[in-house]
Amino acid sequence: MLDADLKTQLQAYLEKVVHPIELVASLDNGEKSQELKGLLDDIASLSSQVSARFDGNDARKPSFAINRVGTDVSVRFAGIPMGHEFTSLVLALLQVGGHPSKATQEVIEQVRNLEGDFRFETFMSLSCHSCPDTVQALNLMSVLNPNIKHVAIDGALFQGEVDERQVMSVPTVFLNGELFDTGRMSIEQIAGRLDANAGERAAEKLRNKAPFDVLVIGGGPAGAAAAIYAARKGIRTGVAAERFGGQVLDTMAIENFISVPYTEGPKLAASLEQHVHEYDVDVMNLQRAEKLIPASTEGGLHEIVLANGASLKSKSVILSTGARWRNMNVPGEQEYRNKGVTYCPHCDGPLFKGKRVAVIGGGNSGVEAAIDLAGIVGHVTLLEFDGKLRADEVLQRKLRSLPNVDVIVSAQTTEVQGDGQKVTGLTYTDRTRGESRQVALEGVFVQIGLLPNTEWLKGAVQLSPRGEIEVDVRGETSVPGVFAAGDVTTVPYKQIVIAMGEGSKASLSAFDYLIRLPVDEVKKETVAA
Repeated sequence: MLDADLKTQLQAYLEKVVHPIELVASLDNGEKSQELKGLLDDIASLSSQVSARFDGNDARKPSFAINRVGTDVSVRFAGIPMGHEFTSLVLALLQVGGHPSKATQEVIEQVRNLEGDFRFETFMSLSCHSCPDTVQALNLMSVLNPNIKHVAIDGALFQGEVDERQVMSVPTVFLNGELFDTGRMSIEQIAGRLDANAGERAAEKLRNKAPFDVLVIGGGPAGAAAAIYAARKGIRTGVAAERFGGQVLDTMAIENFISVPYTEGPKLAASLEQHVHEYDVDVMNLQRAEKLIPASTEGGLHEIVLANGASLKSKSVILSTGARWRNMNVPGEQEYRNKGVTYCPHCDGPLFKGKRVAVIGGGNSGVEAAIDLAGIVGHVTLLEFDGKLRADEVLQRKLRSLPNVDVIVSAQTTEVQGDGQKVTGLTYTDRTRGESRQVALEGVFVQIGLLPNTEWLKGAVQLSPRGEIEVDVRGETSVPGVFAAGDVTTVPYKQIVIAMGEGSKASLSAFDYLIRLPVDEVKKETVAA
């Protein structure tokens, strides 16, 4: 099952196991069960601390549990955790085997102190790059607290259960049989949801922080670069981010990051966060900014009001809140979001195996999505508002070669239809004839560009007609001491490498601003705060 290289790597990891672990599989006579047996035999052969048996009686087959011998510490997978979930498997083996996690002691204690009976089920797909974070978070929680149980389920293998429970996006998490949430989640987010007092404790901790020299809002490539450049200047630096990594976490293949021929979004995001933590940067994750109150006088303290009611103050601010997927804003889109309407073909494509889907958007993202989905689903209809596709010609040639793809241009999507539970079709207007037409399908993948995350900044800094923060060549905004960088700004070409450069530039500009402030004004404002 495992090739020689993977066996060598896994054997090295398994040397870190300190408690004996047992793999208990529940199998049937199917091909996938035989694949799982081969995988577990391979794992057990690599360490004397690991054994395997195949007499499990779990209803889901193939599935297996990783048990710490003589305890109730256990993690379960329903399916064969390869692909993006192979890392989840390795971490589960290590953590059940007693190797410590990288979670902070504060989070570990929070999870251990949770009271109640929590039985989680996560539906994932092996091609989903967002799923491992959620799977790994819940696996770790089940290792830390015996009241928490978790099973990660490969939706592609358990299609009947996916259909019965109306799972149309991954990851989808159920708690005690009821829908808990969808989308990527960290251990901090999940623990915060289960811990009723977590929000107020976090807010109180933030309220007591001293003013920063540079406060970065946003933790994507621009924000990470800004934080590193500021910290290297030896000034007090903070980062407040709704989720560290930003939209990079939702990006699959990255092939144009100079000097790195290929990487994937979650891997790059983890590297960004690790690099930031190598410096003296106060990283405040899971914090959503809701208001900017500019300093009353130049050289004064700017204030950022957070969603939890706390405020942070800083002599300078770098806004790098990025952008998000643009919605179609048509009837039915929000009603059927995660019930057939989705924005990630890599994540959710396997859930639509053999079904009919539409891709909305004829740029590179839309055409790439259609090509990707064509190998999984039964049929793809690509709809583009313009009179022609806007994707690179090489992508268009590939698209035209696929037998199960139809392309409709001059098509304005006007409604997503459903039966109250899931998507059943969509309506579009043929813009050349003015006629309304319908397409019967089960899934709609929206790929129509980005919107800057600037609603909270209206009236505080100058925005362009498209809602982007207007900046000059130095990254300065209309407010002295407030800078901006990345996809949230008017800088053209929304690319990772450009965002990093702009973040670095904004940070250097902020430092230049700080060193030119009159000393008396800085001291006065700091004391007043």
